[in-house]
Amino acid sequence: MSSNSMPRSVSLRRSVLSVPAINSRALEKTHGLDCDAIIFDLEDSVAPEKKAEAREKLKAFFSGKPLANKERIIRINTLSSTFGHADMELVRTLEPDAVLLPKVNEPQDVMSVGDLLADADAPESLRIWAMIETPRGILNAAAIAEAGRTQGSRLDCFVLGLNDLRKETGVLPQPGRTYLVPWLMQVVLAVRAYGLDAIDSVFNDFRDADAFDAECAHARAMGFDGKMLIHPAQIDAANRHFGPDASAIAEAEAIIAAFADPAAEGLNVINVNGRMIERLHLVQAEGLVHKARLIAERQTAK
Repeated sequence: MSSNSMPRSVSLRRSVLSVPAINSRALEKTHGLDCDAIIFDLEDSVAPEKKAEAREKLKAFFSGKPLANKERIIRINTLSSTFGHADMELVRTLEPDAVLLPKVNEPQDVMSVGDLLADADAPESLRIWAMIETPRGILNAAAIAEAGRTQGSRLDCFVLGLNDLRKETGVLPQPGRTYLVPWLMQVVLAVRAYGLDAIDSVFNDFRDADAFDAECAHARAMGFDGKMLIHPAQIDAANRHFGPDASAIAEAEAIIAAFADPAAEGLNVINVNGRMIERLHLVQAEGLVHKARLIAERQTAK
């Protein structure tokens, strides 16, 4: 199937906060946060001897007050680990919005979890997100994205994991991420080819607001849809950078209005305020306005 037949859905994933499932206090605090999505982490942030306890705490949290206006994602341990299959049992029981697979190296990693969900008759709304955080994952990003978008697949989103990638490649953590940019753009290209979203990696020093702000701007310029966060203090900046600003919304509305004019009927290129605008820009404008509407609805629902 060609990439042209893969329409990209519009989702609100500007700020994706990771919360350790072992931390009951942090779990309860998620109700009052203004992030778009929560990753309930059973993997890196939970010690091996605490994995079972974390699953029980997450089960108790999901049985309590519903988490409103936020996408709910559970990050499991790898299926090859001691804990992965118990995590998947919990996913099948709780039915979050998505399951996040760590260290995805090849298409089969995604397809195997898709088969498990299908065998368990999990609802189609339960999607798959993939952590791309290894050299093999980067090299296979396009193949993973393509395989994950075949008929019946649940793959929706890639999340970059640069801490593991730096560890495995020896690339140093430097401002601007100069030596990582080619790999970042390779992932963005893969997701855009197959209609997925891309979430940028965490920024580790949540106290350095200026550097985090700069990295958000950098990631947005590269085409990422949002950023994975490690602290609530990072939410506002991520929402600001990855959400449309007032001028972009106004321009998008002008493009939509111009193509709605009967004079534009049958035209693929029109003049909007002195600029030549193609119908592909209309699709982009409609997506941006839809995202702005989702943000407004979330604010109203608070």
